Amino acid sequence: MRGRNYTTFYESQPAQASGLLAWLHIDLPLLTGLLILSGVGLSILYSAGDKEMILLQKQLIRLGFGFTAMIVLAQIHPANLRRWSPFLYAAGVLMLIMVILFGELGKGAQRWLDLGVLRFQPSEMFKLTLPMLIAWYLAEHRLPPNPSRLIIAGLFTLIPVLLIAKQPDLGTALLVATAGTFALFLAGISWRVISAIGLLMAALGPVAWYFMHDYQRQRVLTFLNPESDPLGTGYHIIQSKIAIGSGGISGKGWLNGTQSHLEFLPERHTDFIFAVISEEFGLVGVLALLSLYLFIIMRGLYIATQAQDTFGRILAGSLSLVFFVYLFVNAGMVTGLLPVVGVPLPLISYGGTSLVTILASFGMLMSIHTHKKLLPT
Repeated sequence: MRGRNYTTFYESQPAQASGLLAWLHIDLPLLTGLLILSGVGLSILYSAGDKEMILLQKQLIRLGFGFTAMIVLAQIHPANLRRWSPFLYAAGVLMLIMVILFGELGKGAQRWLDLGVLRFQPSEMFKLTLPMLIAWYLAEHRLPPNPSRLIIAGLFTLIPVLLIAKQPDLGTALLVATAGTFALFLAGISWRVISAIGLLMAALGPVAWYFMHDYQRQRVLTFLNPESDPLGTGYHIIQSKIAIGSGGISGKGWLNGTQSHLEFLPERHTDFIFAVISEEFGLVGVLALLSLYLFIIMRGLYIATQAQDTFGRILAGSLSLVFFVYLFVNAGMVTGLLPVVGVPLPLISYGGTSLVTILASFGMLMSIHTHKKLLPT
């Protein structure tokens, strides 16, 4: 083995590359897709928000924070992300407990921590820290994981999910549970285990129904039959379907949506902005938008396949698939295929913490892709 040079330290790929983006550990295809999607989101938000510039200004500030977080995280070596994973998870659990004890109450939910100079939603960080922790834990052992490690990883997932559901925030709890499930799936668990987990969740459905809040039960009933209360709980989804259907093939044109601009469509700049896109740009516009999302998701999965260690593969794959779930759940609830759970359309809906979290996750993807272990020479 003499004459061959090995190292376990991470070396930066840009050492052999040139250019500002390479120096900053930025993946150009992924950055391009995210910038285009953010630009599309701003133009749609301008229409959905009745041309209110204040919405655009606030969204631009949040995008600025998000892209800054992305660039900062891209500089952090994956070895450091791996090392910090258990500490970040523990800090997140502590903050979720603080939310229950001292969090701000708004619209019937207790989800925010106000630190004076900063007000944020701690549950959002688990979309990052939970797959980080599971990837860290499983990467330390031989894969696929044995039953005991699966149970421990399941407990890692269950703790934040229950604390978030307590707030209550069913949408975020769903996304966090999905992030943990994807990490387990990418670790190589068999389909028999996946099927058993699915059957167990189905069997626990009646138990979950018992612990639901009244408004959450009403959302499920409205999903099953929105026409039962067309002017009440079913109003959102009925108006959303009307807006989507009225767009037809090519849409009514930018700024020309009647359902949104005549204020028939509620929450048109947040949860139901997908309906605005469908009305103004039609099927053609929706397919173009979905193609852009598909490009970003496939780039993320490609980065996962190119990762050089188990931690990087599990983390990159989980974050990419969670981004897909954002899209799937939002489009599903707006079209009436899923219950309304308050999940935003990623990088399109008006919002703050979730937008920054999404862009931060892509910073981790870029870090995994642009930092490589030095191969033997």
